[in-house]
Amino acid sequence: MNRTAIVTDTNSGISPSEGKELGIFVVQMPVIVDGETYFEGSSIDHAGLYAAMKEDRDLSTSQPAIGIVGELWDSILAQGYEEIVYIPMSSGLSSSCTTAKGLAAGYDGKVEVADNHRISVTQRHSVMDAHRLAAKGKSAAEIRAYLEETALDSVVYLGVDTLKYFKKNGRASAAAVAVAAVLNLKPILITEGGKFDSFAKVRGLKACKDKIIEAIHKELDTRFKGIPASQIRIATAGTLETAEDAEAWRSFVQESFPTYEVIYDPLSCSIACHTGMGAVGVGISRILID
Repeated sequence: MNRTAIVTDTNSGISPSEGKELGIFVVQMPVIVDGETYFEGSSIDHAGLYAAMKEDRDLSTSQPAIGIVGELWDSILAQGYEEIVYIPMSSGLSSSCTTAKGLAAGYDGKVEVADNHRISVTQRHSVMDAHRLAAKGKSAAEIRAYLEETALDSVVYLGVDTLKYFKKNGRASAAAVAVAAVLNLKPILITEGGKFDSFAKVRGLKACKDKIIEAIHKELDTRFKGIPASQIRIATAGTLETAEDAEAWRSFVQESFPTYEVIYDPLSCSIACHTGMGAVGVGISRILID
């Protein structure tokens, strides 16, 4: 058994069941439906969330309860692990990272919280890198330092099908939502380590996908210029309802970048509450060099 345990949340795209298979501990993000709290991977899944969206039920999210996080850390240390590295979603998108740092202060250096500035597929990449470092005997402090030093070696582009949920969350006006619906405008967002910022608006889903591909090509020619393909990950994500739609998006990106092995991860239920259904995204990150 590694002496250092790796812990993340479901916003990484790693479910509790997958985490168990990988030897990674996973905090379930809360999703609130009509005022009742559910937890991703146990009491709510994507099918249930999408059904709630179709019924236009009231959806919101919150950070994990500090008590739940602490109980998980305690149980991990009780299993014989000496240290923990906790990799929550980006501090630019939630206060959960800051809250966890405050909690970790009471663990006498046994818990390191990595402010990794990532979400979804790029967060997954960091978790897997951390898991490999732990297997090589690196300390929790060493792993945290690596994750924070390389945090910005990544970028995510996300195209959303509707601004409806941005309006609910106060991030778009009713007028903007109405105009976008009439003109069939698809906003594309970008995150480079902080919040999601506006990148472009295009008309129609095909143009949205093409624009994301164009942006990824530019990233490979600029931000990731000179880095061998073997040291770069390209991964897709989305809130696509069917496996066929998800595979079509993954295949489209794979065909655009044939020298890379492209995977697909559903966006977590917590993220989907803000994007709505039909969102498509691509994340790029640099791979750990042993």
